[in-house]
Amino acid sequence: MDSPESKVWNGLFWVIQLFVCINAVAKSFLQESRGRMLYYYSITSPSNFVLAKLLFNSILMLIMSLLSLLLFTLFLGNPLEKAAQFIGLVLLGGWSLSLIFTFLAAIAAKAQQNAAIMAVLGFPIIIPQLLLLMKLSNAAFAPLLTISATTVLLLIALDIMVILLAVILFPFLWKD
Repeated sequence: MDSPESKVWNGLFWVIQLFVCINAVAKSFLQESRGRMLYYYSITSPSNFVLAKLLFNSILMLIMSLLSLLLFTLFLGNPLEKAAQFIGLVLLGGWSLSLIFTFLAAIAAKAQQNAAIMAVLGFPIIIPQLLLLMKLSNAAFAPLLTISATTVLLLIALDIMVILLAVILFPFLWKD
């Protein structure tokens, strides 16, 4: 099989990142037992707990993103023109995906451990994020295109909004 063209490579990479994130990060709340959650409830505040989960899952997803980028370049070739910029976007994208799916996993865990609700809730939220990431990363494949700073700032603003929403809304889930 020959190496795919750059747009196909880019699309495949971000779809794989989505599934890596769902399998690695999203299970963080779904695997917690009721007894363990009661223990966490007794030793920490809800804001500290959700921030710790967001931080842990962010680090996990950053490592998984770099690993999948390495495997992609090994198995499918390297069509990147601007590798350093793409690595930065991969890290930012991995962080973004981990934040969203960590927060959705917290909601799904309170809905009787139903992982299907995570997909239903996540689809309208994650599609704009993936479109922004694909749009930004297309510039890393073409020598003449530049990465838009406003789009990167928009992506960072979405990440900050997810963190703020998690800190504000998680205490309501925590009380149950």
